Amino acid sequence: QVQLVESGGGLVQAGGSLRLSCAASGRSFSSYGLGWFRQAPGKEREFVSAISRSGGSTTYGDSVKGRFTISRDNAKNTVYLQMNSLNPEDTAVYYCAARLTPMLIKRPRDYDYWGQGTQVTVSS
Repeated sequence: QVQLVESGGGLVQAGGSLRLSCAASGRSFSSYGLGWFRQAPGKEREFVSAISRSGGSTTYGDSVKGRFTISRDNAKNTVYLQMNSLNPEDTAVYYCAARLTPMLIKRPRDYDYWGQGTQVTVSS
């Protein structure tokens, strides 16, 4: 089992950057595929990015491709989401998620563990 805690959210102006972190407790962090999702008020949870166990493979949602970068540090049990060129449409609660899998997972229902989320607000 793993527990996830996100941090790094906040208020930023359009065009700015933020880096989110998700720290995991528990054993075998490197056995988990990890993902980032976001959910804006009144909208469904949206896939943002996923990373493989080793960090060697990544994938992104179309709306963030080229602007966001996912990475992980297995020695620190942490996954990151570097967000650049933010715009108001990126405003949402951002969640990290984990699953014991070697695959890149895009569907929220396929993840077993979730953090509590961190709010990102981008002002115009």
